[in-house]
Amino acid sequence: MIDELYEKVQDYLNMEEEIDFKEFQAYYKKVTDYLQAEGQNFDEDKLWKGLLIVESIASNASNRAKEIRKGPEVKKYKRMNERMKLWAQNFTKRLAELGYTDEDINERFHKMLEEREEANKDS
Repeated sequence: MIDELYEKVQDYLNMEEEIDFKEFQAYYKKVTDYLQAEGQNFDEDKLWKGLLIVESIASNASNRAKEIRKGPEVKKYKRMNERMKLWAQNFTKRLAELGYTDEDINERFHKMLEEREEANKDS
């Protein structure tokens, strides 16, 4: 399941246009349901993938809330951002407990983002 969610967020990150609120919310719900059920049991590989997923959702939700400013979706985007930030902190703490420094985490995170960009350039 984590691999499916990871691939999907990578696809979203590399799309030219934004997905609509309904699709964004459905993906967010799928992620939160999975994290609630399995997030505390993640091994190291899943922590890395989970971190990319939750950081991507948080960042995107924050940006969307700023762009639209008013309406019922603003609160929802803000809540999504807050919940994903909590998961990001959880995963970052657990990676630190495995011996990774903040610098290690940032470096690996950016490599994960670049992996997909490179794959898309080659295809």
